Amino acid sequence: MTTTLTKSQDTTKVLLGCGAIAGPLYLVTGFAQAFTREGFDLTRHPFSFLSLGEGGWVQIANFVLSGLLFLAMAVGVRKALKGQRAGTWAPILLGIFALGMVAGGVFVADPAFGFPAGAPAGQPETLSWHGVLHGVAFFVAFPALIASCFVFARRFTGTWSRICVAAGVVSIAPIAFMGTDYATVVLYVVAVVSWLWVSAVAVKLRAEI
Repeated sequence: MTTTLTKSQDTTKVLLGCGAIAGPLYLVTGFAQAFTREGFDLTRHPFSFLSLGEGGWVQIANFVLSGLLFLAMAVGVRKALKGQRAGTWAPILLGIFALGMVAGGVFVADPAFGFPAGAPAGQPETLSWHGVLHGVAFFVAFPALIASCFVFARRFTGTWSRICVAAGVVSIAPIAFMGTDYATVVLYVVAVVSWLWVSAVAVKLRAEI
């Protein structure tokens, strides 16, 4: 019995460890490309555009791999919190977020705002089917991530609970800036906060086992 319990705990730690590395992996890989891909502008182009053009496979792989790692984390959260507060909705919401990331890599965005070279200067006149699905993936995944912040806020107490609430509030910020010149920059700030928050939660839960 003790050996079985230990193996289960070890498996859970491995799954949560996947989530611990997923956030930093996604951000480091994304920003590394953003600063090296010719014509890419962090003030105008979201990470999604890195999936386009020559070398786009790197960001596609980044989306898919990070999403699968977060999906593994969702399974780990389910195992770690089974029968506890947030044990049902936290892994479900994280799973939706993770699958949305995978879909965001499989279905690439349409070229726009001058990237890659030859793309329309603004939004494309019509959206491709994969561009539409990429947008759907984002608008399903990100709300799930935001909701998970508040679910975990109920799971934790004290400082960690406040951190979760703060992460959720910050993640809503892009709504206020939609359509402005600052929208993309704000989105990057939120991405850094949100993705690192998820990984921090994985580290926190792993330490509790």
